[in-house]
Amino acid sequence: MEDKNLSEKESLELITRMIKNTQSKFEMNAGVPFLIFGYLTVIAAVAVWFAVTRTGNPQWNFLWFIIIAIGYPVKMITNRKKVKGVKSFVDGVITKLWIVFGVAAFLVSLDAMFFYNIDNILFIIVLLMGMGTALTGMIIRFSPSIIAGFASIAISFLLLQVEGYDQCLIFAAVFVLMMVIPGHILNCKGKKDVERA
Repeated sequence: MEDKNLSEKESLELITRMIKNTQSKFEMNAGVPFLIFGYLTVIAAVAVWFAVTRTGNPQWNFLWFIIIAIGYPVKMITNRKKVKGVKSFVDGVITKLWIVFGVAAFLVSLDAMFFYNIDNILFIIVLLMGMGTALTGMIIRFSPSIIAGFASIAISFLLLQVEGYDQCLIFAAVFVLMMVIPGHILNCKGKKDVERA
C-alpha cells in the first residue's frame, strides 16, 4: 500500500466513512452468531432432555456436541459471506470475549458429557453465557442484549432448584431469552438501519 498524505479534511472523511461502514457491517451481522448458537443450544437441550428421560441412558449427553459440530462450521460459512471490510476494534473485542466464554463453557461441559454429572453444570453455563451476552450488549450499546444477559443471570439460579434433566427445559428457555430473541431484534435493527442509509 503506497503512502499518501491526506489533508485534515480528507482524513476526517476517511475516518467517518470507515466508522459508518464498520457500524453498518457489524449491525447487519451481529445477530447471526446469537441465532446460530441460540437455536442449536435450544435444540440440543430439548433433544438431551427427551432422549435421557425416555431411555434413562445418560450417554445421550453427547448430543450437546451438535452445538460445536454444527455451530462453528455454520459460523465460519456465515463469516465468509460477510462483506469484506475493516475489522474494527469492537469486532475484535467481541470475538475475543466470546472465545474466552466459549472455551470456559466447553471445559465446564466436559464434566457433564463424560461424567454424566448434570447438577450445577447448566447453571454455570447459563451464568457464563449470560455474562457474555450482557457484556456484548454493553460493548455494542444494545439494550435487549444487556437486559437478556442480566435476566438470564438472575434466572440461572432457578436451575439450582430443579433436579436432574428437567433443568434442560429451563436451560432451553433461557437460551431463547438470552440469544434467540436479541439475535432477531439485532438483525431487524440492522436491516432497518441499512434500508435507511
